[in-house]
Amino acid sequence: MFSWMAWTPPVAIFFTAVVLMLVGMTVWELRSPAVERRGFLPIPTTRGDRLFIGLLAAAYVNLIWAGVTDLDQTIGAAVGFVVLLVVMRWG
Repeated sequence: MFSWMAWTPPVAIFFTAVVLMLVGMTVWELRSPAVERRGFLPIPTTRGDRLFIGLLAAAYVNLIWAGVTDLDQTIGAAVGFVVLLVVMRWG
């Protein structure tokens, strides 16, 4: 039997936000091509690289939060979002 994903409002908001970030980054890249730079990440990265790495890091933080603590998942999502912002700005 198939197991379908539960399309709750938070899930829809999450995927809508990811799509909007990708569209925004595409428009930004077309208007102002990115230049590689070095931050605290061990490789030179562009904006798109940092977005991808930041989204992965936020997902891992969220999964770890869900697996390790019984606290509200909203807090884990907020911590993941802060990680994404840090990677985007200083990564």
